[in-house]
Amino acid sequence: MSETLNEHLPDVSGLTLDRPIALVGLMGVGKTTIGKRLSELLHVPFRDADEEIERSAGQSITDIFAHYGEAGFRDGEQKVIARLLDEGPHILATGGGAFVQPGTREIIKQKAITIWLKTDLRVLARRVANRSHRPLLHNRNPMDVLREHEKNRYPFYALADLTVDTGDVSHAKSVERVIEALKAHLGTK
Repeated sequence: MSETLNEHLPDVSGLTLDRPIALVGLMGVGKTTIGKRLSELLHVPFRDADEEIERSAGQSITDIFAHYGEAGFRDGEQKVIARLLDEGPHILATGGGAFVQPGTREIIKQKAITIWLKTDLRVLARRVANRSHRPLLHNRNPMDVLREHEKNRYPFYALADLTVDTGDVSHAKSVERVIEALKAHLGTK
């Protein structure tokens, strides 16, 4: 893990996972980047649900949406996430809409510690602008899409076990905030 000289690694001593951690939140919040760093610190595998869906389907998320629509994508997403959560402790970065789906949310809540990574919409809009791999942004203003998602998804994200405001800070600082929240949740000092 590459850290700058000014950033230190959070203390994870005594923090042992007995089940997966599922990261939920809007696109651009850092689920993949933060998840990878958490997996390194906690010495558990990292899984990206979208990458696993693409691997399983043999096509990109964009192509899955184009061929099967969002309903077809969500069905496959639920199956892949259920399979991944049976693999023991690891960090799972979920797609932005996964936790909104009732069946998928139920599976995630049963089998994982859920953490909502939350950041100001302006920060997210800046991060996702000009990203062609996000099908829900195709030919749309990112801020408009994010506002819709805030309205429709935040009530579901609020059902996560933990909420961590990652703000507009470094990934290292965000990881530190997640570790602190996990320690408090698990009663680890």
